Amino acid sequence: MEAVLIIIGYLLGSIPSAYIAGRFKGIDIRRVGDGNVGAANAFREVGPIAGLLVILVDVFKGVGAIFVAQAFTGSHLIVFLVGIAAVTGHVWPVYIGFKGGRGEATAGGVLVALIPPMLILLAIAFVPFILTRNTMLLGAILFAPLWLVVWITGGSLALIAFSVGLPCMVGLTHFLTTRHLPAHLKKSGRLMH
Repeated sequence: MEAVLIIIGYLLGSIPSAYIAGRFKGIDIRRVGDGNVGAANAFREVGPIAGLLVILVDVFKGVGAIFVAQAFTGSHLIVFLVGIAAVTGHVWPVYIGFKGGRGEATAGGVLVALIPPMLILLAIAFVPFILTRNTMLLGAILFAPLWLVVWITGGSLALIAFSVGLPCMVGLTHFLTTRHLPAHLKKSGRLMH
């Protein structure tokens, strides 16, 4: 059952919302902007409404994966693994050739489901993201103080560790996905994280 839950988490995370939003407007999100299949690129290349919808869907992918896991297991480890699987699915989605987004929104959804007070950080981080469309700034505001929020609200050591580890994984995906962009996108001058 645990393996099935992890697979479900991965498949939920793999839903390529930015790619789908682009296709509705005849755009292949992988071939425009920075080539990233995520909310920031959808904002820039498909439009702000599409970008907002993409970020909401991506957050709910993470929330949904955690809710499904919690419904079927009491194991914190399995719930954490399902959350990691959802983010992994977003970054390397099976449906579109394993090239997706960087995972901030899906990781945010996972962490909101596990740490509801994070909604306050999300509200604070959302305004500068809308103004700048800078996902690195969004991640810094959202994830850097999260461990402190968990600690203050009496979260377990395991949850504190997870609140640090999952954002570190997202940071690593920034490095990996930017490093492997096609040369014409790296040189385009439109790369904005």
